[in-house]
Amino acid sequence: MIQLNLLPHREAARKKNREQYFASVFLAALVGGGISVLAVSWFQAAIHSQREINTMLDSEILTLDQQIKDIKGLESQISALQARQKTVEDVQSDRNQSVHLLSELSQQLPAGVLLTKVTQTDQQVLISGTAPSNENISELLKNLANASPWFAKPELLESVAATIVFPNKQQRPMFNFSVRALIVRASEVVPVPPRIVEPATFQAAPGTPPSVVREP
Repeated sequence: MIQLNLLPHREAARKKNREQYFASVFLAALVGGGISVLAVSWFQAAIHSQREINTMLDSEILTLDQQIKDIKGLESQISALQARQKTVEDVQSDRNQSVHLLSELSQQLPAGVLLTKVTQTDQQVLISGTAPSNENISELLKNLANASPWFAKPELLESVAATIVFPNKQQRPMFNFSVRALIVRASEVVPVPPRIVEPATFQAAPGTPPSVVREP
């Protein structure tokens, strides 16, 4: 019977397997290290690129913020110029307000109503006078509110019964009244459809001619 000693062959096989195993581990570690280096490099490049983008965006945002501030400054200047232009236009249109005021009062004044004083303060007018009855005063308020484009929000301040003595010593009961109203600017006047009314005369109490007084 032939006997073979295989111990040296087995030992050689084990050694070869160990060498292959260590070579595989080394190769795997080398490949893993290379992949890690590549991944780290890629991430660093991506981070650097993103930082550059963020820097560019920050710069653009600062530029836009400055442009927004410039636009707001221009809008403020435009608003100031428009307000100044409106003020100039209002001043120019207000030059003839006294004429329109007297003209409208002469047209809207009911028969029998006498005016003693008309005082204007800015866009507000105070009308004082006498009337035969409260109905005439109500008609005046109605005319100023509905039939005149130059007056708005007329308001009766007072109506006090009184007696007027004429030069011939004749006495007549009257009502002293005060009315307050707003004057509409020429640029805001809306024409009122014409109505048929009886001609009225702008009259004043004896010795007290109606006048328009401007107060600062």
